[in-house]
Amino acid sequence: MTTAESSLDDAATVARRLLGAAIESLEPVGGGRNSRVYCVHSGSQKFALKRYPSREDDPRDRLGTEMEALRLMDRHVVPNVPKSLATDPVSNFALLSWLEGIPVTSVGDADIDQAAEFLSTLHRLRNTADVGFRRLAAEACLSGFEVEGQIRRRLLPLEQAAQGEADLNVFLRSEFEPAFSALLAGAKQRIKAANLDFAAELPQERRTLVPSDFGFHNSLRRPDGTLVFFDFEYFGWDDPVKLTADILYHPGTPVAAPQRMRFRRAALEVYRRDDLDFPARLAALYPLFGLRWTLILLNEFLPSRWRLRVSAGETESWAKAKARQLSRARELLARVIKENEGSAYGQ
Repeated sequence: MTTAESSLDDAATVARRLLGAAIESLEPVGGGRNSRVYCVHSGSQKFALKRYPSREDDPRDRLGTEMEALRLMDRHVVPNVPKSLATDPVSNFALLSWLEGIPVTSVGDADIDQAAEFLSTLHRLRNTADVGFRRLAAEACLSGFEVEGQIRRRLLPLEQAAQGEADLNVFLRSEFEPAFSALLAGAKQRIKAANLDFAAELPQERRTLVPSDFGFHNSLRRPDGTLVFFDFEYFGWDDPVKLTADILYHPGTPVAAPQRMRFRRAALEVYRRDDLDFPARLAALYPLFGLRWTLILLNEFLPSRWRLRVSAGETESWAKAKARQLSRARELLARVIKENEGSAYGQ
């Protein structure tokens, strides 16, 4: 029996146990780059069975976080998200309601508006009496100092990997590091000009609940054009500046410049009502989040991260993946520098 066949057998066994019923079929349908999702047919119904990475590979409680987030949204009748039906924490599976739709391959104004409305709904949940959610979002950035720290922590293992990767070494030394130095200095100057503290942690009352890894790559389009959203493994409290920057930079489903500006305006409308400093923080820190995403694109150079990709079903060769991601990182860095020069996301 092959590894793929064994994985399907394991998933089918878990599906029958969680459903408490026979299943007619089970097939992989994709999922994140580190998780696997299966479509389960049982009688006339369809379900999603999600397998999360082993805690040995990723110590974060991704299953627990997502289930807690989905239960919170279910209590408050948040539409257009899956429902948590059952879990198997031992084998790291969850059974979810099935979401019908097709992948979002291009993003229009209506999609931007739907995403903004969904995030506004989550923002309103932060003041509900039973919110009960205490987790920070994955890699939350509650200060400029933390953004800088995350960039440096991501850069270090890539510099080590670059010792055996000539092209990566040239990119980091000649392009990324000079840009990092200049953009970091600029961010600190903007923060100071706004009478803010680069190192101060954002107080709780200015934080919001966010999906973290949120973008149109984690949505489906229904036949009527409405969007449904999924993948809440990194849900939690964070600065809405990080959420906004992540959506504008996320490489999963690229968003064109007019739609990026439309989303920025929507984010300003949602978040500055409760946080008058939100526009200044966004203008100052936005380039740094672009640098952070530039390094995220280079994760394929890290052997430990590549093993996660392979375990999630990646079939592309490692050499090809590294070459592609280096090209994408170079393109994003050029965009970050250009937008900063033009103050595209200034106040």
